[in-house]
Amino acid sequence: MGTIDLQREELTEKEKRHIEILEILRRRGPLSRPDIAKEMGINVVTVSTYIDDFIKYNLVHEKELDISDGGRRPVLLDLNPQGGYIIGAGLNLMNMVGVLADLKGNIVLKTQFDRPGASAREIVECLLGIIREIIRRSKDYTKDIRGIGVGIAGIIDKKNGSVRWPERISYNYTNYVSVNLPLRELIEKELGLPAIIENDATAACFGEQWLRLEPSLKNIIYMFSGVGSGIMINGEIYTGSYGCAGELSIYNYKQEEQFSCSLGNPCFLKRWDTDLGIVEDAKSMLAKDNKLADKFFKLTSSNIDNVDLKSVFIANRTGDTIASLALDKAAARLGIKIASLVNLLNPQVVVIGGGLEEAGEGFLNKVSLTVKDWAFREAAEDLKIVYSQLRENAVALGAASLVIEKVFAGLL
Repeated sequence: MGTIDLQREELTEKEKRHIEILEILRRRGPLSRPDIAKEMGINVVTVSTYIDDFIKYNLVHEKELDISDGGRRPVLLDLNPQGGYIIGAGLNLMNMVGVLADLKGNIVLKTQFDRPGASAREIVECLLGIIREIIRRSKDYTKDIRGIGVGIAGIIDKKNGSVRWPERISYNYTNYVSVNLPLRELIEKELGLPAIIENDATAACFGEQWLRLEPSLKNIIYMFSGVGSGIMINGEIYTGSYGCAGELSIYNYKQEEQFSCSLGNPCFLKRWDTDLGIVEDAKSMLAKDNKLADKFFKLTSSNIDNVDLKSVFIANRTGDTIASLALDKAAARLGIKIASLVNLLNPQVVVIGGGLEEAGEGFLNKVSLTVKDWAFREAAEDLKIVYSQLRENAVALGAASLVIEKVFAGLL
C-alpha cells in the first residue's frame, strides 16, 4: 500500500482542476473538449492536456462524434465508470450498509447488517465485517478497487484517521468514556487498501450533494437524526479546525441539574439518543394505555420489551395513535434544533436522513412547520427541507464519494 495521505484536505490547484473537469463529465457527460473549456472558462489546449492524462489512466473515454455545425465534428468525452471501484461502509440508525461503487457513484454490490450494539468494539467489528464481506463478493473487481471510505459516528482525527467515540457506560448521562479507535490503521493494515474515515453525517452530506442534489445547491445541512449534522458551505464540506463541526449537543455532567428545560426532556440543546427519544416516548405511552398498546403490539408483532424504532415506523404507516404522537413530539424537537442552525448558517436546503426517512411525510411536514415557526422568516422563507434521496445508502455512498473525489484529484 502507498503512503498517500487521503485524509489531507488541502488540494493543489492542479488537483482542484482535475476534480472540476471530471465532475463536469460525471454530471453532464458526454461533452466535447470545447464544451468543457467553455464551462470552466479556460482554453481548449489546457483542457486537452488534462483529458489526455485522464484517457491514459482510463478515467475518461472517447465516444461517438457530436453533431457539427460546420467543419470537423468534435469528439465526445465521458467519464469511464469502470475506471475504478470504491468500497463504502456506513452506520445508520437501524442498520449498517456496505457498497461497492463505480466512479459515477452507481452501486455495483451492496450488503447490510442489522445495527450492532452501542459499544465501540461492536461497531468496529461490524464495520470490518461488512467491508470484508464486500471484498469477498468483489473478486471480479479486486484489481480495480482504489480505496475504502467509512462513515462513522464520533469525532474524527484527520491526522491519523482515528475516531473518538463517546460511549455510555450506564443508563444515565453522568457516565461517559471516550474510546479512541485507530480505525484507519486497522483497515489499511488488514486489507491493504488506502482508507478515508469521516463522520457519518458529514459523509452523508457530501454524498447527497455529490450524487443527488442540484449543483446550484451549495449551502447544505444534513441532519443525521438530531445528534449530529453534516455542513456544506459554498460547496465545501465544513468540518472545523479539528474535525468536530456539526456536533449539536452541549453537555457538562458536573452541571446537569442546572441545565434543565421547561419544554420537556430532552431539551433541544441537550444530548439526545440517536432515535430522538421516539422509542422512549412510545414505550411511556404504551405503558399508560392498555387498549392502544394491544393495537400497537398486534400491528408490529412486538411487546413492551422489544419496541424499537422500526416498529414505531411500521405502526405509524397504519395511522396508529401512539406512533403518530411519538413522532410528532420528535419532529417538533428536531424542528427547533434545525431552526437554530437555519438562523446560524442560512442554508439553501436541510436534508433529513440516517433512517428517519421511514417516518413518513407527516413527520417531515411537522419538522418543516416547526422550523418556520421558530426560525427567522428571512432564513426560512425559501428553505427546502427534504428527506435524503440516498436514504439508507447515504453514509456508505457519501464515504465512497469522498474516495472518488481523491481518485479524481489524482491522489489514487
